[in-house]
Amino acid sequence: MCGIVGYTGERGTVDVLLEGLSRLEYRGYDSAGVSVIDGEHIALRKKGGKLAVLRASLEDAPLPASATGIGHTRWATHGGPTDENAHPHIGDDGRLSLIHNGIIENFAELRAELEAAGEAFASETDTEAAAKLLGRAYRETGDLTAAMRQVVKRLHGQFTLLAMHAEQPGVVVGASHNSPLLVGYGEGEHFLGSDVSAFVKFTPSAAALDNDQIVTITRDSASVTDFDGNAVEPKRFEVSWDASAAEKGGWNSFMAKEISEGPEAVENTMRGRLADSRVELDLGALDDEVLRSIDRIVIVACGTANYSGLVGKYAIETWARVPVEVDLAHEFRYRDPVLDERTLVISISQSGETMDTKMAVQHAKAQGARTLSICNTQGATIPRESEAVLYTHAGPEVAVASTKAFLAQVIGQLLFGLHLARVRGTMADEAIAEVIAEMRELPAELRQVLAEQEAVHELAHWMADSRSVLFLGRHVGYPVALEGALKLKEISYIHAEGFAGGELKHGPIALIEPGQVVFVVVPSPRNEPLLHSKIVSNIQEIRARGARVIVVAEAGDAAVLPYADVVLRVPLTLPMLEPVLQVVPLHIFALELATAKGLDVDQPRNLAKSVTVE
Repeated sequence: MCGIVGYTGERGTVDVLLEGLSRLEYRGYDSAGVSVIDGEHIALRKKGGKLAVLRASLEDAPLPASATGIGHTRWATHGGPTDENAHPHIGDDGRLSLIHNGIIENFAELRAELEAAGEAFASETDTEAAAKLLGRAYRETGDLTAAMRQVVKRLHGQFTLLAMHAEQPGVVVGASHNSPLLVGYGEGEHFLGSDVSAFVKFTPSAAALDNDQIVTITRDSASVTDFDGNAVEPKRFEVSWDASAAEKGGWNSFMAKEISEGPEAVENTMRGRLADSRVELDLGALDDEVLRSIDRIVIVACGTANYSGLVGKYAIETWARVPVEVDLAHEFRYRDPVLDERTLVISISQSGETMDTKMAVQHAKAQGARTLSICNTQGATIPRESEAVLYTHAGPEVAVASTKAFLAQVIGQLLFGLHLARVRGTMADEAIAEVIAEMRELPAELRQVLAEQEAVHELAHWMADSRSVLFLGRHVGYPVALEGALKLKEISYIHAEGFAGGELKHGPIALIEPGQVVFVVVPSPRNEPLLHSKIVSNIQEIRARGARVIVVAEAGDAAVLPYADVVLRVPLTLPMLEPVLQVVPLHIFALELATAKGLDVDQPRNLAKSVTVE
């Protein structure tokens, strides 16, 4: 989850590190630190709290100029967010500095061994054990890359390590095991980062390390080997967006900006993939013959991505007539699922680095299943480990609470569902063309929704003191209800739950008391009259018990008016496309409620954007 950056070159090293950390702070923000090589010593500064605390300290007492440095922003695992536990950590009597993303599972054993050998520890972290171990290995080998090669074989868990030693100025060594690490290539300078955003301001040229690889950067070179020392040539790519895309651009928060970018995210995900009556996808090894052989699909994801997968399930089953399961990625491999070569496992991850999802993909491959990744991030690990990838092109998403990425993930699955339906012959060309025509209207309809949300702003302000909000939905509205509840929990810190409308009488109705606010996502009366009548009955049931009902309904739905306190309208569209429009008022509501409470919507407590530990 932590953000890491390394640099060697002629720029102001501390400035480069802080620029990178500011763009990585979404990965962790409870402490931060930087270190540079200063002659025969390491100059270090690290502080508990957000990056601003470290910046202020460096402004008061700058570190010396240097050509080599590493920096870190932390999401705490071992030990609280204190100055002592912040990274970097020190080894070899203060001459070596190391930062770490991940968890070293055998750190207690290593620490006991090192303490018995006379090493003194200053923190509670697992990382410091790696720093001390690397320092001892350096004293044996006299070379930082060789020392790193020795140490990584003793570590259990998942990790990215970056290290430098005062005896090797101009050198930063990184290692990756089940945790992301990317190289940035410049002229007379090189970069390392846990994400391309760490260095995209300085260079768009990048490469991602594969699992169990070590990289050594200097000003003029970046060399990669595997853990055994065999040379590797990583595949380079060009980042397709520039640094300004990851800036607020005048918005009060990244979340507000990213909600506003929803229409462009949808547009960009569809661009070049829609013909008049077919979807054109390049899925590599998953050619038409393979797709026709698939008899079962399993979607694996976590959090918001999982809810997008629930929408995908409805669409793929309806259009392609293939059974679809949706699994929480962190439960998938532990339940020993039945998989074979006729099973397609679709993984969904905005970052492409979600550890639970990555391990699910690895398990699926080991069982012989076919794999497809739906991802938003170039060069990420999960797409590289999958047979095929469908990139969503939503652009960088910095706010921890995902919004536009959800829309793009749903669109990606709709595209795949239509593609699969054509390949398998389960939809006529005319039916596919009808869906495509409606999909082309979504960006304009989203802009309309964004422009007509004054009622949401008013709701949020009078509800600022609410302690509980419930969400109901039917069919594809059910995952929208789950997503609406998650957003409220993530950034407003209040109790929120999403339920399928049919479950109401099976227990959740006991929660209804006078004044309880309930959002209801209403299916189209035009397209789904039976489901519509069912959920109107649900509304009557909760209203009879004193609930305050807020309805998200399509334009023209008059049947809900007698039973709703507030109606939030969205344009008419096809049933499978409704979630793309319905979820936006719920995202805006969560944003506005958290803002009304004076909370940090971009960096909610205890959370980080990219969950890279299990």
